Amino acid sequence: MDEMVVEKQSFLTSNGMIALYIAVAVGIAAVGAWLLLRKTLRTRLQTEKALRLDPDMNDWLVIFGWTQKVLYVPTMLAALIASVLMFLQESGWRMFAGIDPKVVGGVWFAIFFINFLVEEYNVTLKLLIIAFSCTGFVLLWLHLLGWVTGFLGLFGHLAFSISGMGYLLIAIIGALTIGVSWLEGLFYYVAITPNNLDTQSGPAEAGEQIGREDYSTKIDTRDFLERLLGFGRIVVIFKDGHRPPINLLVWRVDKKAQMLDKVRAKFTVDHPQEVLQHEPTLPPPPPAPPQSEPPQPTIG
Repeated sequence: MDEMVVEKQSFLTSNGMIALYIAVAVGIAAVGAWLLLRKTLRTRLQTEKALRLDPDMNDWLVIFGWTQKVLYVPTMLAALIASVLMFLQESGWRMFAGIDPKVVGGVWFAIFFINFLVEEYNVTLKLLIIAFSCTGFVLLWLHLLGWVTGFLGLFGHLAFSISGMGYLLIAIIGALTIGVSWLEGLFYYVAITPNNLDTQSGPAEAGEQIGREDYSTKIDTRDFLERLLGFGRIVVIFKDGHRPPINLLVWRVDKKAQMLDKVRAKFTVDHPQEVLQHEPTLPPPPPAPPQSEPPQPTIG
């Protein structure tokens, strides 16, 4: 009996149960915080719904800024594919034994390096053409000297291999980074209507309203590689020179640019509703009394 009590106590204080207690406590705290704050939270989704249901608001735009790390989505997708390939190679199946981990790692690193260039530098189409031209000129010069094979062989030293779990961990960390950016965008965003620009900077009603005369907007799609991924920048410039502009990295910039043009081209004026004043209804006049006919003369 004593041994059963000791085993039960040791089970209740084991590492697994402690982890379960922590998870339950965090879940209860999250539910309690949601119940307390649900009426004070003001999210981007609620603002979009309110504007969508407003019968007087036909054109509007609600946007937020993505983190720069969202540009690494191709690297994350490549990491998922590489993870699958490495799991297949590590499974021991003969048909997948020919997968070379160094080749998979080299391809993934090349995609990562291109993503790094996209994020780090503002690569315009002109700069891209110049870079390709210079690379072709260098390869041609090396070919004339017979050094192309040796030059390309230098990149073979960059080959490395990562396990399938390592690639999967890279993809998960990247996805979490993008998810945190999306969650932040629920409370830090900009709502543009024909008359005003509303900036939201917190979970509650911590916003500011700016008239349409006090700001201007700019669409920046100069980064060619960024634009190929569907991203661009919407910049809000204020007339107050002491106030820094708002630079937002947005996805599907072509659609949002069209919506922004429609919003900025309109000006909404509220017309007061005319109240029809009904004149009081007067009672009908009384009927006129019958007129008595004069007596007719009698002939005797």
